[in-house]
Amino acid sequence: MSVTQQLAEFIVGAQDDALPEWTIHEAKRTLLNLLAISLSASRSDDAHLLIDWARREGCTPRASVVGVELRTSASTAALVNGYLCHLQDYDDTHFPSVLHPTAPVWPAVFAAAEETGASGRAALAAFVLGAEAACRVAISVHPWHYDAGWHITGTAGVFGAAAGAGRVLGLDTTQLVAALGAAGTRASGVREVFGSHGKPLHAGQAAASGMQAASLASAGFSASDDIIGGRRGFWAVLSAAGHSEDALLGKLGEHWELRMNGLKPYANGVVSHPLQDAVIELRNAHELKPEHIKSIEARVHPLVPELMGKMDLRCGLEGKFSFRHCAAAALVDGAGHDAQFSDAKVKDPVIAALRAKVSATVDPAVREDEVYVAITLNDGQRHEIHVEHATGSPENPMSDVVLRAKFDSLAREVFPAERADALWHAVWKLDEADSVAEVARLMQVPGR
Repeated sequence: MSVTQQLAEFIVGAQDDALPEWTIHEAKRTLLNLLAISLSASRSDDAHLLIDWARREGCTPRASVVGVELRTSASTAALVNGYLCHLQDYDDTHFPSVLHPTAPVWPAVFAAAEETGASGRAALAAFVLGAEAACRVAISVHPWHYDAGWHITGTAGVFGAAAGAGRVLGLDTTQLVAALGAAGTRASGVREVFGSHGKPLHAGQAAASGMQAASLASAGFSASDDIIGGRRGFWAVLSAAGHSEDALLGKLGEHWELRMNGLKPYANGVVSHPLQDAVIELRNAHELKPEHIKSIEARVHPLVPELMGKMDLRCGLEGKFSFRHCAAAALVDGAGHDAQFSDAKVKDPVIAALRAKVSATVDPAVREDEVYVAITLNDGQRHEIHVEHATGSPENPMSDVVLRAKFDSLAREVFPAERADALWHAVWKLDEADSVAEVARLMQVPGR
């Protein structure tokens, strides 16, 4: 069999009740995280650019959009929900590929589940398998694909969206191979748009394309037998510098890349998270103020300046891709939520002055979730810290308690505590539910 056929066979053949229980638990956590950040994002003008477009499309109401009173087609709902999930850059990240698996996969799975009336357990299992497929494709081309300039959430995420939606739709192996082929030929997204609406659009487009591909395959649509490993397939064309077949197919069902996925404590590029952890810890321990600071120096992983090196910031979205802004905002506010990446914060003269005092030295020996930081004060004092594993990384994961605090903080921006609490509990009980309808009802905001 081709490599695509082997991946499809695993996804189709896996039994819902045979999946490790921790994977179902993690699927619930990722859905809760998606709902919280999407609810918060839905309030913004950036969100309504796409939400209002979806309303104008006037599609048949089959699936729900988070945070507003809107039902639309399954693929349009997947598009908007994927965009909302990734808009604040507050969603989860797979280490070390920096794929964001939830944003493309859950919206496709959820829309398919709404459209078909699939059970909550089936939806959770479909997400697990779709996310695993996305992570496997991503790690199979790491680091060559990303280094070439592709945005892996859009390119690898589309495979996970098709796999997850295809699982909900009950595709057989042949059909799922076709779905992966139809999805893979639409794998797209380049890093040049980081810091703009184009980045979250990648996640939304991957979700919609995966949903459409699975639906087309169920109707008999044909595509390549090996979109991943074929002579002109994904590996050959989008990762010409290298790939790993073992990373894609090795120990399927035994080793789970989903374990390498982490929920974010900060609403910005994940490789700056250890820096923010470090600055906040030193700030709180020594009661540091902006006027005290002479310099903030960091020794970092090579991806930090590569992904987070924006200098002349014009808007809040660009601030999410500036390690200097992340560090400065962390010292001023002691936080890195979406509020720290508003247009006003980027233009704040105190934060702007502090950004100029932040520098980073690349050290290939430093891990992606690690940092060494030294803050020198105007009086000559120097405070140093080593963060071995950033909060939210696989070795230092976000607990359910911390996730609940994040969920409550963000969901309550949009609706009352009672509704947030009901939504939280509906997701935790999703594996017992006959459908996803109650979660879909609770995640909408009447009148918006």
